[in-house]
Amino acid sequence: MGEGTTGARAAGMAKMDEVYGFSVDPDAIAGPYVDVTVDHLFGAIWTREALDIRDRRMLTIGVLAALGQAPLVEIQFRSALERGELTDEQVREIVLHLAHYIGWPLSTGVNAAAEKIIAGRTAATDETGGT
Repeated sequence: MGEGTTGARAAGMAKMDEVYGFSVDPDAIAGPYVDVTVDHLFGAIWTREALDIRDRRMLTIGVLAALGQAPLVEIQFRSALERGELTDEQVREIVLHLAHYIGWPLSTGVNAAAEKIIAGRTAATDETGGT
């Protein structure tokens, strides 16, 4: 791993942790795919200043929804809610907005992902007494 890669790796792992609350160590996973994900996607793209994390996440949600990747949309919604980037109402509004662009069949999975995350958060809040 070269000097430039080391800086990108550290920046990428830090940004991934900021965005998702976890990161992965590419050195612990065989093959170059995770290297590129951490070093380039998170170390060079997500760290650019022109868009904040919320903006990038909303773009990502739209693309994932259009591709029918509801499990990955679920990760995005969970992280956005945990980080305070979106409210439950905003998540539901995103689903309604996307439904008109991606179609009802694809938006059904996106809606299920949204409601699963919202219900889980509501249940967790109820169990802890609102904290």
